[in-house]
Amino acid sequence: IGAFVGTGNALGEPIDIREAADKIFGLVLMNDWSARDIQKWEYVPLGPFTAKNVATTISPWIVTTDALAPFRCATSAGTQVDPEPLPYLRDPNYGSYNINLSVAIQDEEMAAPHVISRTNFRYMYWTVEQQLVHHSVTGCNMQPGDLLGSGTISGTSPDSYGSMLELSWRGSKTVSLGGEKTRKFLADNDTVVMRGYCQGDKFRVGFGDCS
Repeated sequence: IGAFVGTGNALGEPIDIREAADKIFGLVLMNDWSARDIQKWEYVPLGPFTAKNVATTISPWIVTTDALAPFRCATSAGTQVDPEPLPYLRDPNYGSYNINLSVAIQDEEMAAPHVISRTNFRYMYWTVEQQLVHHSVTGCNMQPGDLLGSGTISGTSPDSYGSMLELSWRGSKTVSLGGEKTRKFLADNDTVVMRGYCQGDKFRVGFGDCS
């Protein structure tokens, strides 16, 4: 999930956690592509750097936080105990959004994408509000239109893991694409399709495809 900043803050003035929600304009689906072959080399001791600046894809429209308000919910953690947030990150309104998410892969021969993972945004321990506050704590001035990525959203079961690296357990397992097709990592000309929606009573709020 990506969060677009709305009003931002002045240089040198950190955002207060109690004001953070009002400074987030809305959310999109987001895929910050990872080049795992590069990452494997640079991760220790440099950490992911060039492996994560390859490309970023987002869904076609922004769903505002007003539209998402009916879908506020508790996170899967419920409370933040381990780790406990530092004082400036302790949110009196700690919670998330009930956004159903799926990832599918389609190769050139397949008629339709095959879903390989289903998860939910509520599995994230840290919230977009906390992320925004943490980014600004040293006085960094966030600007309208800045985009913050949530990070990989994985659930508790293997079919809810949020990346191919997790789904294939670092390439030690195959991921079924239906029939005899499998993957451990993406192949050339594969299409990745991310989808997300919030389900209401006889209505749905969708994000559009991120592919």
